[in-house]
Amino acid sequence: MKQSVSDRSTINKALRLNLDEKKYGTIAEIGAGQEVARQFFLAGAAAGTIAKTISAYDMQFSDAIYGTQEGGRYVSHARVKAMLDKEFSLVVSRVGTSRARSSRYFSYAATVSAKSFNRNNECHAWCGIRIQMYPGAEPSDIVVHVRMLENSAEQQQDTLGVLGVNLIYAAYYYFEEPKKIIDSLSDSLGTDRIEIDSIEFCGPYFEDIDNRAINLHLIRSWKTRAIMFKPDGQVAVPAEILYKKNVLTTRGSFKPVTRLNVDMIEQGFEAFKQHDGVSDDNSIVLAEISLNDAFGKDLMVPEEDLIARVRLLNSLGYSVMVSDYTRYFSLRAYFRQYTAMQIGIVVGMINIKEIFDETKYVGVEGGILEGFGKLFPDNTRLFVYPELNEAGELQDFTRIQIDSHVQYLYKHLLENQYIFGINCSDTHLLSIYSRDVLAKIPAGRGDWEDSLPQDTAERIIRNKLFGFRE
Repeated sequence: MKQSVSDRSTINKALRLNLDEKKYGTIAEIGAGQEVARQFFLAGAAAGTIAKTISAYDMQFSDAIYGTQEGGRYVSHARVKAMLDKEFSLVVSRVGTSRARSSRYFSYAATVSAKSFNRNNECHAWCGIRIQMYPGAEPSDIVVHVRMLENSAEQQQDTLGVLGVNLIYAAYYYFEEPKKIIDSLSDSLGTDRIEIDSIEFCGPYFEDIDNRAINLHLIRSWKTRAIMFKPDGQVAVPAEILYKKNVLTTRGSFKPVTRLNVDMIEQGFEAFKQHDGVSDDNSIVLAEISLNDAFGKDLMVPEEDLIARVRLLNSLGYSVMVSDYTRYFSLRAYFRQYTAMQIGIVVGMINIKEIFDETKYVGVEGGILEGFGKLFPDNTRLFVYPELNEAGELQDFTRIQIDSHVQYLYKHLLENQYIFGINCSDTHLLSIYSRDVLAKIPAGRGDWEDSLPQDTAERIIRNKLFGFRE
């Protein structure tokens, strides 16, 4: 029977759990009160669900219970995993033989940096649950990273209480439907109170889940606007990977990634490093894939297709970002949430023409001027890769064809060093188009392989990607 909205309310979820004597565990919360536990107590009959609640605020107490993790960070993935390890082992060892054999044990943990009284701190949390999916089973984990978007500690505490109940409830009742777990995390919250930018499923029950693919559902369920992947394929938390970093990004379909794409990235980074304070050590290069077309409509590309592209980019050593951003100024604003350092965006000639196309700013109140005001306010620059014109001649950013009434605006940006040209290491690369390569792949091996980095072509063949057939 389909649940009504009221049945999915926080109190009703907590009460349903409390009245099920087979579900039993502990709740450990550090940094924002004991709001998850409070929801269960408010619902009534909490003794049926909760063996213990704990909130070890003092650092020495917390370290004595959960140990110290690498880097000494208290609000971290490592810390919440340590909390789950400790609390789950305690509940099983202490009541595992005295309760009914049909019991399914859990441990919920959260470590939080909520709004401080006297400083403007980053407000975020790591929340997780370790749970037995059936009696006596080896436990599995679900861990999420959350950014709190509200401005007061009281609001953030209330939000985390609701989120915690949603996570515990979803782990028990939706464990066969990972996307439904994600969808339900914002029940009774909406989309403007939290951002969930990372989720991890692990353990024997979730061993068939590809965490890279399932994280993309966070975008399509409006939990976040972007997901980032490290070169090793792990999902990255933006606040950690971008912290105090110069950011260089280039957008593409990367279906598949070609030698031209690689040259754009490498040449763009060489130009980026010519600017003050930019070096290999303090910079990150991101290949960005947008889910949307030029008008902001979701292209509905399957997650498996997107992850195939991510894997190929990762194999070349690149970090990857998948987003639902359409306009470049929105992309810049996203990065500015996490870093105050330099931002560089590598574009092709076709992209720079679109940026100066006024029809692309429909729905933006201030039109193209507002768009540029948001794109170039501080330490943000465009790096433009050349192209071949219809006559086969090299054409760079100084010879771009744009409408006459915006040419003075383009000249202003050039003279004030917001737009730079970058080199092409080999003009033969300018004849490579991903769409042409993609069209040839299903026919089997062929000259398309020469258009790709060697390892990329071999991976496509070996894994039969993009419709490849022997």
